Amino acid sequence: MLTESPVLHLGLAGFSNEEQELLDQTLLQAGLGGIVWQSVAFEDADAWWINGLRTTLHADGALRIDPPVTYGRTFYLNLREMDRPVAFSVPLRPQNFEPAYRFDIASQASMNDVLDTFEALLGPVVAQFRLASQLLEHDSALSAGIYHVKAHGTLLATVNLQGDTGVLPTAGPADFEDAIWSRQPEASHEIPKNFVRTSLAQLMWQYAVRTSRDVLPKRYRSGLIYFRRLPRVPQRLLKETHLLLLRELASGPAGFDELRQRTGCDAAQLAHDIAALYLVGAVTSNPRRATGAGPALGRRAPSDTAPTLPHAATAHRRSLK
Repeated sequence: MLTESPVLHLGLAGFSNEEQELLDQTLLQAGLGGIVWQSVAFEDADAWWINGLRTTLHADGALRIDPPVTYGRTFYLNLREMDRPVAFSVPLRPQNFEPAYRFDIASQASMNDVLDTFEALLGPVVAQFRLASQLLEHDSALSAGIYHVKAHGTLLATVNLQGDTGVLPTAGPADFEDAIWSRQPEASHEIPKNFVRTSLAQLMWQYAVRTSRDVLPKRYRSGLIYFRRLPRVPQRLLKETHLLLLRELASGPAGFDELRQRTGCDAAQLAHDIAALYLVGAVTSNPRRATGAGPALGRRAPSDTAPTLPHAATAHRRSLK
């Protein structure tokens, strides 16, 4: 099996429409290692590119990124709270500002260099994606329990199908192509300290939002879709479209075409968003697994805390009907 590679998301701020089109063309030509880059909404991105000429640095370390036109969106960031890689285009407006990463929008080579660096920094995300892809491929052969994933004697990941997962952050695509899954005794589940640890629900969510495959089962396109429970992932990971879908289904079941009309999403994007909810057990096609009354769902909240609900760790498996 050829290992699937993820789509990494880049947020752009302060660039004109013409500059964004140029950057989008750069992203199409990047990712020579099999990784695909795609520009997305700024808050949904894995990494950021910011126009240095439209950036103002305040004394408290806060950044203001102005739009290229008066009616555009202004962004505010705090350098001390950056939680993802960020690069600035040159020239830079602020004096004595030395960002870790910069690029020249007129130089394809400099932009490619930054993307290569970002791919290395996002190595743990990529490794988690590849583990999740393997998990889906092996799903029919796996039963509840604990598994070690090894290649050539090296432990790449540990997976508890009713708990947490851990993955070697430097694991590459060739490693997972040759990986062997072996079931382990319950008492042997210990995730090495250098592994990236996450819940199974979050692992599958990270896969769902980055895959270019269509992983939504056909029954979700032909029958009713029911609300089951809130996704057991930090709410900041949910896009507005995910929240919109959950609000719609919380009020009652609906078919795929009806949801498309009610949300205004195109079919491909709708399938992608429903698939993410499906893989973490938030929606179901089985009315017996549906929740009778859905929760009150507001807009994106700043808290990273997932709701206290029954564990969704096995959502990708038999319970997804």
